[in-house]
Formats: sequence, C-alpha cells, structure tokens
Amino acid sequence: MIKVEDLHFSYDEHEETIKGVNFTVEAGSYTSIIGHNGSGKSTIAKLLIGLLEKSSGSIEIDGMELNEENLYAIRSLIGVVFQNPDNQFIGSTVADDIAFGLENKQVPQENMQAIIDKFSKVVGMYDFLDREPTSLSGGQKQRVAIAGVLAMDLKVIILDEAASMLDPRGKKEIHELINKLHEEENLTVISITHDMEEVLRSDKVIVLEHGHVKMSGTPAEILQHEDELVALELDIPFVYKVQKELKEIGIEMDTQVSIEGVVEQLCQLHSKI
Repeated sequence: MIKVEDLHFSYDEHEETIKGVNFTVEAGSYTSIIGHNGSGKSTIAKLLIGLLEKSSGSIEIDGMELNEENLYAIRSLIGVVFQNPDNQFIGSTVADDIAFGLENKQVPQENMQAIIDKFSKVVGMYDFLDREPTSLSGGQKQRVAIAGVLAMDLKVIILDEAASMLDPRGKKEIHELINKLHEEENLTVISITHDMEEVLRSDKVIVLEHGHVKMSGTPAEILQHEDELVALELDIPFVYKVQKELKEIGIEMDTQVSIEGVVEQLCQLHSKI
C-alpha cells in the first residue's frame, strides 16, 4: 500500500531531518511510528501527504509515485488528523465541517447529507450535527475531524499525535474509535505517537531516532529492546512490565503483549490452581 525508499528531507541546507528512511505499510494494517521529540515523526506524516516536498528518495502510495502529477489522486486516498483539535475545525457547525471536504471533492449537493449522516453516526456525533465547535470537547472535535476524513472515502488515515492533547477519557474514546474503524472498515492506520500503550495495538512499529529508522517489527519484537527504548526516552508499557515481573517469578506468558491477553492468561492460571 505504502512504500518509502531512501527518503531524505531537510528544512534547511545545514542539517538533514530525514536521513535515508525505508519502510512499508501494508493495506489494512495498523502501524505506529514512535520516537523522541525531534526524531522526525511528524515530518514523515507531512511528507506522506505531500505537505512537504522530499529532497530525494521515493514515496509510493497505492502504486502511485508521490509527485506533483499524482498529488491530487494520492490525497483522495489518504487523510490526516493533527494534534490540535481547534486548528482543524473549519465549519461553523459539525455538519458544515464534515461537508467541507465533500465540497472540495465536488460531491453533488443532493448526496452530501446522506454521507454526513452516515459518518457522523460512525463516530458517534450524529446528535451534534447542529452544534458549534465552541460547545464541543477536544475529544468530540477529534471525532468530527475523523468523520471528515472517513466521509472522503479514503483508504488511509494518519493520526499525528491525534490524542496527545486530550484528557484520559478523550484519549480512550479516540483510541477505541480508531480500533473499531480499523477492524470493521479495513482502514489502514498510521499513528504518529509517543504513547507506548497505544503501540501495543499495532501490527507493526517503526522506531525513529534522529531522522532514521532505528528498528521496526511487531510490538513484542520491539519491546525486546527495552534498554534501547529507555535510552530513546520512550516509556515501557505497564502491561509489558507486568509480564516481565511474572516471568521472573516463574509464570510464563505468551509473547502477545496486551492487557486483555495478560488478564485472560492469569484467569486461566488461577482456574487451574
């Protein structure tokens, strides 16, 4: 679906920000890109949607090279939800905001309302269509932003720290919504994040350090490099720490790292006692 080869980018002529990055993202997968501040995570997101122009290398999305000729076609496949919910709300109401992208895509007016209704229901905002942005919480605004992306009939959604400014409840709601869409709509998700608990939900993790790929693999594979992650100032997920402590007292757990998985295995062990 997405193939990045030897990608380079610099904001100025003195120092490269992205240094020979290579990775692939499979269609329908959930990929997390993590790294410390300044590692190049958000720059990668902007390069993938053509907001920044690469210095060299290639980005291929759905078989198309990302260039000026293909930019419109690629942007009809891929959308992004940024960090600050207030900076993304364009319309005077929820309905207007979802409609904005449809208007740019020249969707016939008679078809718009059905699309707005459908995707506002998907994200749980149908009852808020007439609301103004000032009456919404940060989590609700991010839901509207996600509805706007989905309404465009895109194949890929990039979440650029989309939950980082939300309170714990808002974060939980957005993560649950994205997981639901990923599973039920076969949506390809790329999450730019520093939230290591979110990383556990991923199919693949890409770790960036100073503009290059430090390592990549499944969450379980990445967490085997605990010392390196700590050196990169990345937190180790609580559930992984629990698994490690259990292993040290002789309780072996499956390599699948998830809170639900640990609880289920502990319950099974308890029932055998």
